[in-house]
Amino acid sequence: MNLNHPGHAHVGDSPPLTPMSLTYLLGRVNHEFESRNRIFDLPTGRFWSPDDDIDLGFDFLGRPAATPIGPAAGPHSQLAQNIVLAWLGGSRLFELKTVQILDQLEIARPCIDMQTIGYNIEWSQELSLAQSLTEYVKASMLLDILGRWEPLTRHVAGPDGTPGPHVLDMSVGYDLAGISNERVAAFIRGMHDARAEIDRLRADIPEPFSQFRDLDFTTALSNTLTLSTFHGCPPEEIEQITKHLIDVHDLDVIVKLNPTLLGYDTVRAIVNDELGYDDVSVKERAFAEDLQFDRGVELIGELNTYAKDRGHRFGIKLTNTLVVDNIKGWMPEDTMYLSGPPLHVLASSLLDRLATALPGVFDIPGHDGDIMVSFSAGVNRDNLADTLAMGVNPATVCSDLLKPGGYGRLAPMLKSLTTALGEAGVDSLGRWRAVCQEAAETEGFTSTVGHYVHRLRSEGGQPYSREANTKRPREVDNELEMFGCVACNFCITVCPNDAFFSIPSLDDQPDRQQYLVWAELCNECGNCMTFCPETGDPAVVKPRLFVDPEVFAARTGQGFLIEPDGSVTARPGDIESEEAAPVVARLLRSPAGDPMGLTS
Repeated sequence: MNLNHPGHAHVGDSPPLTPMSLTYLLGRVNHEFESRNRIFDLPTGRFWSPDDDIDLGFDFLGRPAATPIGPAAGPHSQLAQNIVLAWLGGSRLFELKTVQILDQLEIARPCIDMQTIGYNIEWSQELSLAQSLTEYVKASMLLDILGRWEPLTRHVAGPDGTPGPHVLDMSVGYDLAGISNERVAAFIRGMHDARAEIDRLRADIPEPFSQFRDLDFTTALSNTLTLSTFHGCPPEEIEQITKHLIDVHDLDVIVKLNPTLLGYDTVRAIVNDELGYDDVSVKERAFAEDLQFDRGVELIGELNTYAKDRGHRFGIKLTNTLVVDNIKGWMPEDTMYLSGPPLHVLASSLLDRLATALPGVFDIPGHDGDIMVSFSAGVNRDNLADTLAMGVNPATVCSDLLKPGGYGRLAPMLKSLTTALGEAGVDSLGRWRAVCQEAAETEGFTSTVGHYVHRLRSEGGQPYSREANTKRPREVDNELEMFGCVACNFCITVCPNDAFFSIPSLDDQPDRQQYLVWAELCNECGNCMTFCPETGDPAVVKPRLFVDPEVFAARTGQGFLIEPDGSVTARPGDIESEEAAPVVARLLRSPAGDPMGLTS
């Protein structure tokens, strides 16, 4: 998602997210796995199990990762359980959500629009810097534990008996003043050496995971960083920030670039003319304010030399989202940020142009340079193999995970990639890229990048055109109610925070399932409302459960506090909540109820 909106401080009654404790998360893992054969609502059938014969591993700035995909910095990499969900789905590279000095944010709602191609007005973390550090430490500890937890290993272990190595990649923004602030510096140091935070959290590890309390946990969580800057950030500041991160924090650095590098005329021609998105208004002013192509080419070379001279690695990421005018009016900002299919064509085209301008510089087939290229733009199951054939490491995903299936879409991506390699008669990504490079040269191209971009743009942009992406989510003529709905399960899978869950209906209720939401994990992004077939916002209409009394007291609207003894307290003075409280209590006490294990 876009992380370049300057925003302003949060002024609400309570923060939008309340992270759950390590005790709760591990307790839920055990309870849900035993009772429902799933973890954080992801069924074991959607866990990634590595292929014994095909190696999908790659090096991320010299660090090994067992698969080449993972969540992009955004809504899927902010909370500990989100990172676990992506890991279960097969991710082994995690671009953590961008943190910055402004860490009490108010982001207008709704902030995500996935009706067709994908837009957003979201940007950086919705947690404090201290909370973000704790979430990432909890996530790392959870992965260390779950990778060794015997009931799970048969689902996720590879030929060597382990789930394979993973990499946590930090992301910070947005200017030198903020990044050089001591509070941001403390966050980076905490990611470098998390021993103090790990030791503080050991006591929170519950039964039946007590054997892991003295585990030799990973303490160096991350020493790589992807830099995100504001649109319009001067090249001199990008240079200064990168050098600061290398010199002061001893980091290998990736600089995220914007599609505006292609120039307004090229971007407008691709989006509006070639792909046919006549409903997209590309913001011309953003191009004049952004890094220009010729200076970008110079900057890439200069920063790579600077990093190498100091024993570090340097890379680029393609791309950030595209600034466009908000002519839809569904989200409440003048500007929104485009992602999904058209961005895939733009980012691939930008890589082709950069590779042409900088021959032999990038670590991609046909060039054999040393600058790693990370990629995030409209990656999905259908284009993953071709995307990786360009030589990018890794291909991170966001928009596709916001569609029905959510984190469950990751394992099919990897299975499709494995199938493509198997059909090509190769057993590794490196050999796959060599085969694709040979095919490109046979057809007269110097690289797989040029070959792929030629196919993307000469075939009329299918399936990236507007014509191929006009279908909207299914709708039914029915008003959403607190109890009872079409039970499509979309609210569970499209929520990046895993805030929704379902419980089988009671005997006197006609519907198969009842859906409830953990309000403390819901930031009202609007994605469940987009995909709900009925009229209404599930995040507001469905029973909103709380476990923190202070957060419960600070919020308004319908809601239910789950007390330590398992009883349910309705929002005082709210008639709807008071009338529904007995039903919520009965649901949670039913034999198949309480999938989180909170009342047991």
